[in-house]
Amino acid sequence: MVFEMTQAPHQDRKLLEDMPKDRLIDLFLLHIRNLWRVDGLYFLGIEKKFGTTAAAEIDAECWQLMGKFEARELKKALGIEGDSIASLMYGLQNTSWSLDQRDKETEVTATKGVYRVTQCRTQLTRINKKLGEFPCKNVRLGYLKSFTKEFNSNIEVKATICPPGRHPPDVWCEWEFTLKSKEPTG
Repeated sequence: MVFEMTQAPHQDRKLLEDMPKDRLIDLFLLHIRNLWRVDGLYFLGIEKKFGTTAAAEIDAECWQLMGKFEARELKKALGIEGDSIASLMYGLQNTSWSLDQRDKETEVTATKGVYRVTQCRTQLTRINKKLGEFPCKNVRLGYLKSFTKEFNSNIEVKATICPPGRHPPDVWCEWEFTLKSKEPTG
C-alpha cells in the first residue's frame, strides 16, 4: 500500500469534516494544549539559558503581537461585529488562552467584563517542578491590551489580581475590562 503524504487543503478539510464531532473537538483541544506545551518548553529553554527576566521579556513581546493577530482572526472567523464589552468577552472566551483554561469564570455587563482564572495549570506545573510562581502579569497584560485594542480602543484592561502580586488560593488572576469614561467636550 502506498500513502500520499502531501494533501491539498481541501483534503485536510475533508478529513476533518468526516471526523465525528466529539473527536474533532478533542483534536482541536489537543492542538491548543500542544501550542501551550511548545510555548512553555520554549520559555523554559530561554529561562534556563538567559534567566527568567529575559524569558519574560521575550514572552511578553510575543504575546503582545499574538493578542493583535488573534483578535483580528477571531473577529473574522466568528463573524464578530461591534465593539461592545460583550463582543470583546465573546472573542476572549474563544482565544487559545481561554479555551485552554479549564478553571475560569467570566462576568459580562454592558459596561464591564471580568475574566478570572481560578486554577492555573501553567502556574501549578511550575510549582510542582519547584520553579516557583511565574510573574506573568506583564506578559498577559500586553496580550490582553493588544487583543482589546482590536475590538475597541475605548475599553481599558486592568489586572486586579495576577502574579507577581498576591492572590487568594482560589484565584490566580483576574482581569477587568471597562469602557473608558468619555471626557466632557466644550
